[in-house]
Amino acid sequence: MDDAPTSNDIRLREGSSIAQRLVMSGFAAAVALCFTPGLFTHDTLEIIISVLALLVGAGFVGGIMLAPAVVWIITPTEILIGRQSPFGKLRTRIVAKDDITGLQVPGSKRVKARFQLVFTLASGERLTSPPIADVTHVRDTVARIAAQFEVPNFEEPVNPLDASNPEMHLGEPLEAFSARDIRIVALIAVALSTVPYAYKLWRGWPPSQVDLLLLPLGALAAFAVYRYANLVIGAFWIIREGDIRVERLWGDGQPRADQIEGHEVKTITVDRRGRSEDEHCIVTIRLRSGRRFRSPRIGSRPEARAVGTEIVRRLGIPAESNKI
Repeated sequence: MDDAPTSNDIRLREGSSIAQRLVMSGFAAAVALCFTPGLFTHDTLEIIISVLALLVGAGFVGGIMLAPAVVWIITPTEILIGRQSPFGKLRTRIVAKDDITGLQVPGSKRVKARFQLVFTLASGERLTSPPIADVTHVRDTVARIAAQFEVPNFEEPVNPLDASNPEMHLGEPLEAFSARDIRIVALIAVALSTVPYAYKLWRGWPPSQVDLLLLPLGALAAFAVYRYANLVIGAFWIIREGDIRVERLWGDGQPRADQIEGHEVKTITVDRRGRSEDEHCIVTIRLRSGRRFRSPRIGSRPEARAVGTEIVRRLGIPAESNKI
């Protein structure tokens, strides 16, 4: 893999950076260490739980730190695969063009905006590539690879974020919770708040202040569920040439929509919303009016950056507002 790739080559990467690994490992280690006081008790059950927690935590830390980094370089005539663990040697493999007999592009069930190449070799072996970073040009990328490897009858991927679509869709079309489901959850909230009080009365014990406090809290929780449940459904973005339509629901399930145009955008950024940059990155748009719109979850930072770049192009957002 010492040959310098040309501009026609396609690079696919997978594997967290050292900084990300350290953060995730530190979190797993901190959770495991919370159980260490149990080691110094005389309770056998607590000691067993503490030991198991430490072993699980050590397993997470080891798995995170030892996960290999994978790089694919797809050239017009072959695929160069490099795989390296943090403390191991680089292992390489070359797959010649003549060895490839099939190509599939299955989407991820966990992250909608993620596509990987699955090559079938003449030997029957299947090789799965790292994710395609530029999720807005998946169709062009797949068509180009299929053409250069002369793979017939490949299935074109269904990609709601492809730049070739007149409308790019982020998230899922909205559907309000049914009134029956909302009533059931509200009743469960009320029932849970009354259980301690009812139990004390049944046993003939006087209810405590906490038991009495739970009663109005349960009623408030039921009211919040009944009134605002649909607010947690999220948003559905329709990205078109010149504007973005952001669809959401009011608490009562009625639809509402906002429109974003390029001249209204103060800044557009890619942010992380969660612990991992591999799956929890979003696009955030701040308007000159002070309003802020957060997109549905996209995926890794490169995938979110690709979507943000296409939004900048479609809306004509000026360079000084582009913070991607």
